[in-house]
Amino acid sequence: MEEYRRNAELESMKSVTGILIAANILYFLIVTIAGPTESSQVLIRWGALYTPYVLEGAWWRLLSCMFLHSGIRHLMNNMITLFVLGTMLEREAGRVKYTLLYFLGGLAGSAAEYGLSLRRGEPVVAVGASGAVFAVLGGLIWVLLVNKGRIPGMTIRRLLFYAALSVYFGFASGGVANGAHIGGLAAGFVLAAVLYRKKGRGGEISFSGTA
Repeated sequence: MEEYRRNAELESMKSVTGILIAANILYFLIVTIAGPTESSQVLIRWGALYTPYVLEGAWWRLLSCMFLHSGIRHLMNNMITLFVLGTMLEREAGRVKYTLLYFLGGLAGSAAEYGLSLRRGEPVVAVGASGAVFAVLGGLIWVLLVNKGRIPGMTIRRLLFYAALSVYFGFASGGVANGAHIGGLAAGFVLAAVLYRKKGRGGEISFSGTA
C-alpha cells in the first residue's frame, strides 16, 4: 500500500497539469519581485499581450501572456480551475495531446483577444492562462459528448452549466479578456473534435492524429 501511494504521488508530480501550475506560480513569484503584478507597466515589461508591441512584431507575447497574472486572486482562480479540469482532460487524452490542446487553444484565445482589440481600435493589455483553461473546458465538453455525457468525476450537464456560468460572469465583469475566453473555448472544442476518438467498446480513449 505504501509503495502504491508513493507511485501515485510520483505520477502526480510528473503530470503536465502539475508542471503547468508550477510554471505559472513560479513566473508569478518572479514578476512579483519586479513590481506589483496589477501594474500594466510591469505586465507589459514581462510579456503581456500589448497590441502596439504585437503589431511591431512581438508575436511571442501571444504565448508569454498565458503565464502572466494580475494579482494573486487572478492566479489562484485560474490554477484551481486548471487543476480540476486539466487533470480530467489529461487523464482522458494523454499527456502529449493534452499539452498540444492546452497551448494551441491558449494561443487561439490570445489571437482572438488580439483580433478584437484591433477591431475596437483600442490598445489592450491582456494576461492570464484563462484562454488555455477555456480550451481545456472546450476539449472536455467534446470528450463528454463522445462518451455519452459522462466521464469519471464529471457529467455533461455539470460542465455545460459551469461553462455557461463562466462565460456569463466574464461578460458581466469589467476588465475581463472575453475574446480569449471565447476563442479558447471554441478552439479547444474544435481541436478535440478533430483529434479525439473513442477507442473500441471497452471505453478506452485516446487521441488520434496530430495538430
